[in-house]
Amino acid sequence: MSMTSNQLAWLIRRHGIEMTHLSGGSHIGAILSVADIIAVLYADVLKYDPEKPEWEERDRMILSKGHAGASIYAALAESGFFPTEELKTHYQNGSRLSGHVSHHLPGVDFSTGSLGHGLSAGAGMAYALKKDGKSQKVYVVLGDGECDEGSVWEAALFANHFRLDNLIAVVDHNHMQSLDFCENTLELEDFGAKWKAFGWNVIEINGNSHEKLKAAFRQAQEKTEDHHPTVIIANTIKGYGVRFMQNDILWHYRFPHDGWEYDCAVNELHKNKPEGVDDPYTPDGIADPCFPSEEDDVGNDHTYSYTWNTTYPEQMRRVTADPATSDRVRSAE
Repeated sequence: MSMTSNQLAWLIRRHGIEMTHLSGGSHIGAILSVADIIAVLYADVLKYDPEKPEWEERDRMILSKGHAGASIYAALAESGFFPTEELKTHYQNGSRLSGHVSHHLPGVDFSTGSLGHGLSAGAGMAYALKKDGKSQKVYVVLGDGECDEGSVWEAALFANHFRLDNLIAVVDHNHMQSLDFCENTLELEDFGAKWKAFGWNVIEINGNSHEKLKAAFRQAQEKTEDHHPTVIIANTIKGYGVRFMQNDILWHYRFPHDGWEYDCAVNELHKNKPEGVDDPYTPDGIADPCFPSEEDDVGNDHTYSYTWNTTYPEQMRRVTADPATSDRVRSAE
């Protein structure tokens, strides 16, 4: 039975909690924010064959924000590329599931982790497919903080110049990066206008909505007379799906520790578990969970600008998007 995108997104989040918990690995906040994008891609958009990972007719997929690699590993395992049991080896010595995405794993077209490389590689793949007269698409999922890299914009110029309408970029715009909100780190907005100025068709949506994502991908796949590449700016919430992780920069690097962090994350996911999905780790959730005490560091501001006491205008200090109001389409021409 085929899996729905909602089922796959839940499993990506559940695997992500377990993988980072077992390995002591990082980036659960980014894994949670990108889960819906990855799930829609693998459940509804990408053309692939798990029995033939290097099938010539497959679409190409690059997770440029390679630090969220657990999301891709989970999607690949649930899509049949390798056994889900191997996910427990994430970040372990000798494992194929390195902390950042590795091409040694079937279904991975390009190793990522050094930010700013994915779109360049994707543009090269799209250009080669065009030269060979192929119809496959190339999808590149980037982080918004990654778009501080100049190489992203060099690739954007290249893609527009050669009219790579077979290249679709998706930015997981969760508005946070490393130590702070993006706008407190290096101003990106008006983000869509920047891509448009570089010649791209721009679609801005709620990136945690599967319906909006599916519609955006359908629009991006349509042939247009202008032949420009398309970027989907998917406004998401960092840590989406686990409330105490949402919009808290602490969870960019922290993993769910034993005790209330792990227990509460698992049980919150269980409250929203779709029908037809089994939890391979804790089938019924945590029966006797730990809860945070008044002394625990939860619900506090962990941004760099808070501790640094910067003089940013107040309206810049809390740039948190409301994805529900973020549906816009901009044409390159």
